[in-house]
Amino acid sequence: MSTTSSKNNWLIPIAFTNIYVIWGITFLAISFGLKGFPPFILSGFRFLVAGILMLGYLLIKGEKANSLINWRKNGITGILILTGGTGLVAWGEQYITASEAAITIATGPFWFIAIDKKNWKYYFSDKFIPIGLIIGFIGLILFLKGSVNSNTHLAINGSVRITAFIVLALSSVAWVLGSLYSKKNPSSHSTLMNIAQQLIIAGIASFIIAYFRNEWNNFSITSVPLPAWLGVLFLIFFGSIIAYLSYIWLLSVKPAALVSTHTYINPIVTVFAGWIIANQTINGNQLFGLSIILTGVLLTNITKYFKLSKRSKVKIRRAVRFAKKNNRPYQPI
Repeated sequence: MSTTSSKNNWLIPIAFTNIYVIWGITFLAISFGLKGFPPFILSGFRFLVAGILMLGYLLIKGEKANSLINWRKNGITGILILTGGTGLVAWGEQYITASEAAITIATGPFWFIAIDKKNWKYYFSDKFIPIGLIIGFIGLILFLKGSVNSNTHLAINGSVRITAFIVLALSSVAWVLGSLYSKKNPSSHSTLMNIAQQLIIAGIASFIIAYFRNEWNNFSITSVPLPAWLGVLFLIFFGSIIAYLSYIWLLSVKPAALVSTHTYINPIVTVFAGWIIANQTINGNQLFGLSIILTGVLLTNITKYFKLSKRSKVKIRRAVRFAKKNNRPYQPI
């Protein structure tokens, strides 16, 4: 981590909280948005509005966005992560519940490890990371088994639901590819400008897909109900700006597989949000699965925390010795 990043260590837990909690609620917000918007119109609207708001703010501040190379890099990232990743989630939630979608997307950490060949040595040199991922996967299976699929209000035949699960798995792969591309091909813009460009390109791409899927034919913005608008507003300001900003920043300072652990926490938040907001129930089998998931997340991060703690103690000892040697009082920062 760079010196600048070290000074901002206090932002790391806040950023993780954002992607853990906000994105968990986002799955439920998508289900509300789908009450009035077709999936890719919904995605295009949330991305484009969020991107334009951010770009306008940055242009007023004096930042420039005239580099075609950076637009290309951010365009690839935006299409993979947002259009392919999140857009396909919106499509899938037409046929499966928000909780089921969050659980399916939780395969992300496994795709990170499988695809991120460059860091295989790092991942598998720490025995806790693969063990934690395996335990987390077992927890996801238990969680899915404990979900009451028969109570879903979606009267969809089994084959379409299976297709939805497959599409969501592919969306997880697209998300991972975009995340790794972003990490390995950074643009020279500020983080905010990068995100603004990614959102704008992803919004345009989503609208193009909506056009070829004929989503515009029967869509009327005047007939969109209030719950759908509330869902879209949450997606724009919290999901597409605050949480996505936190995610892209974390990718620049933390290993991708550790950042991807949000996919374990998101289903937990989705279930509890559904319980509080939409009166969805939580059974004992689901809670047991969630506890196993949390154990897996803890194991994937435990070595990192011990290393940080050890590094901090070493720095303190060095500072104390330096202070004594120079007859100065030790002042912790």
